[in-house]
Amino acid sequence: MTAADELPALYRAVLDRVAELEARGRRDLANHVRAEATRIYSRSWNDDARRRLVALLRRHADTPVGREAPRRGFRRRFARAV
Repeated sequence: MTAADELPALYRAVLDRVAELEARGRRDLANHVRAEATRIYSRSWNDDARRRLVALLRRHADTPVGREAPRRGFRRRFARAV
């Protein structure tokens, strides 16, 4: 699977995260994440864009402070988005 094949699902996962942030009243952060994702998605669909969207998702994952996000949770969400 190429980066161009993965980008739409990754972008959708970021937008789902944005919706979660908005539902929790974190509108400023949601707007920031959406803007960054749009900048990434609207440029070249390559490995760098894929890595940047994955990093954006991980950076804004819904995890309690002091606990690492379980890797399989991200993979499940990504797999459902495909």
